Amino acid sequence: QVQLVESGGGLVQPGGSLRLSCAASGSIFSINAMGWYRQAPGKERELVATVTTGGSTNYADSVKGRFTISRDNAKNTVYLQMNSLKPEDTAVYYCNAEIRPRPIYPTGTYWGQGTQVTVSS
Repeated sequence: QVQLVESGGGLVQPGGSLRLSCAASGSIFSINAMGWYRQAPGKERELVATVTTGGSTNYADSVKGRFTISRDNAKNTVYLQMNSLKPEDTAVYYCNAEIRPRPIYPTGTYWGQGTQVTVSS
């Protein structure tokens, strides 16, 4: 079974920084795209950033220039460096990944359980 576990969330003041990590473990043959999503209370879950196996990235307009997504394929880990944080960044951040658990098995989408990020003075 595949598991994704996020870490690095917490409370930070506006303008501060946090680095989120998400490590995939379990039955993993290969990982395709990985990404970060977030969901604030009463709002829909939204895409924050994605990164392909080769390192190509995409960002939501609201985080461009402030957040950086990266991955370490050897560690099956994706990171989200968040700088210049704003109160509106407050949300639960979820990691996701497209993973092939075994050879010839179909690729599936997997989600972590989320980590809370709170930006407040």
